[in-house]
Amino acid sequence: MRAIIKSASYIFHPVWMTFIGSLLYFLITPRFFPFPLVKAKLLAIAITTLFIPIVFYFLLKNLGKAENMFLQNVKERRWPLFFFSLLICLNLYQILDAYNYPALYYYFVGILFSALTGLILAFLNFKISLHMVGLSGVLMFVIALSIFYRINLIYTIAFLIAALGLTATSRLQLKAHTWPEISLGILVGLLPQIIVLNFWL
Repeated sequence: MRAIIKSASYIFHPVWMTFIGSLLYFLITPRFFPFPLVKAKLLAIAITTLFIPIVFYFLLKNLGKAENMFLQNVKERRWPLFFFSLLICLNLYQILDAYNYPALYYYFVGILFSALTGLILAFLNFKISLHMVGLSGVLMFVIALSIFYRINLIYTIAFLIAALGLTATSRLQLKAHTWPEISLGILVGLLPQIIVLNFWL
């Protein structure tokens, strides 16, 4: 059981969450998109929000600016969060648009505000759980898609809630975070997604 709880920190690492949300959007939405277009969009999103951040992490690790992939030291989070915010802006400017992909576009806007909030808190030397930020953002996005398209996504939502609880337990057991850091991480992930609902829901 301990191994399962520990593995949650890797399986639900925040670097996956932007791509996972995008994948769920294209799987859930009843709107028709040509399959080659979907593949192209997902590939572009994967490159900019998954592969490039991983390469950037290894660069920081080789430069001695990051000890591990969880960025446990609050000062280690500043450059990755700043760089990730720039990549989200790139997605909003070049890959997505509010007319053709309103839900996904504003999901990324919410992610941008969450990342910038995490960056500001990092400069204030306050650490929040980025795992909780990512998972709670995806959870709110899926709930919004369920409401907007009137699709029963109860099993997906239940799975994400369970994943959120399991990952929170994992971060606490590994002593990576405290309860306030976990709680604030959930708030920073949820609140921007709730705010942007006014623009597309």
